[in-house]
Amino acid sequence: MTMTVGRNERLAATIAPFLSFFEGSMARWNGDPSIANFAVGNPQEMPLPGYIEALRAALVPQDKDWFAYKLSEPRSQAAVARGLTARTGIDWDPADVAMTNGGFAALAVTIRAIVEPGDEVVFVSPPWFFYELLIAAADATPVRVRFTPPAFDLDTAAIEAAITPRTRAVLINSPHNPTGRIYPIEALRELGEMLARRSAGRDRQIVLICDEPYNRIVFDGITFHSPAEVYPSTITTYSYGKTLLAPGMRIGYVTFPPTMPHREELRQAVMLAQMSTGYSFPNALLQHAIEDLERLSIDIGALERRRDRFVPALRAMGYETTMPEGTFYVMARSPIADDVAFAETLANHGALVLPGSIVEVPGWFRISLTASDAMVERGLRSFATAIESTARV
Repeated sequence: MTMTVGRNERLAATIAPFLSFFEGSMARWNGDPSIANFAVGNPQEMPLPGYIEALRAALVPQDKDWFAYKLSEPRSQAAVARGLTARTGIDWDPADVAMTNGGFAALAVTIRAIVEPGDEVVFVSPPWFFYELLIAAADATPVRVRFTPPAFDLDTAAIEAAITPRTRAVLINSPHNPTGRIYPIEALRELGEMLARRSAGRDRQIVLICDEPYNRIVFDGITFHSPAEVYPSTITTYSYGKTLLAPGMRIGYVTFPPTMPHREELRQAVMLAQMSTGYSFPNALLQHAIEDLERLSIDIGALERRRDRFVPALRAMGYETTMPEGTFYVMARSPIADDVAFAETLANHGALVLPGSIVEVPGWFRISLTASDAMVERGLRSFATAIESTARV
């Protein structure tokens, strides 16, 4: 007798490794003061004073509707559009900005707005944990393209090989979580040219979704470029939770450049998707504060210094690592094949990391640079002890 797999079971299967880790090791070790926690991009120090001041100022009502129902507030849209214009050189229209309750919602809204049941969405691997889940939840078919470690280059040929007549969108992430890669403008242009060529003759162009929550967390003086600069049919999603290191305060946006075809139709589709995904608009307070928040950032130099402390130290111990160009993260190869088992060894020695299997890179693990400097120094001793213990086995 054949058992039918239900919708919830299918969706749960897409995040099974994530759930296993967060219900297991993360639940067991998170919050333990003896653990140096490098598992996720959570703050390990107090919030930015300017962030608190912006929220405090925005909390004081200026009219009776201050805390009324909110859609995308015009002042919020205008603040975002000004920032996008300054960073990309494109004259952004505030009407093409939809404010969302975080980057998670921005992606859910985007996918829901553009796909029909049975459409395919190509996404790159290693991915953020929830790409496959969000695609499947919109009744589209996820199609993964695996990038090769340790370089994790943007592989246009591999993406093209995954495109079929059913492909509706390609989803990339730059700066890339978990590898820290920033795709250069030449690679983005090549990708855009391929998508334009493969869109020729179709009723709908293939949409390029670029998930960009780390686009201001960039090291070594690198200039970040968005594919919106070179491919007209680009939708950008963003979260302020990274730049402000306040992931529990949910505000972000979906947007597209003035080159996007059928913009009016897409605006309406995004609005409908925001309603149908459970009113995916940010709360009133964060929208009122966004003009001030748009100008704030955590100390990127401090993250870069932690990277420059961490990576050489790990390499000297014998670990193979990436050298991230941006984001919060360093990837390191596990000294044993079983990255989950090695993550447990590390935790037993005092350092919590994310096993690479959770982001589809078995045999590696991810380290978050949002740890405090004191935590880094304590954690490095744990990494040294852990690799020494595996060498003795």
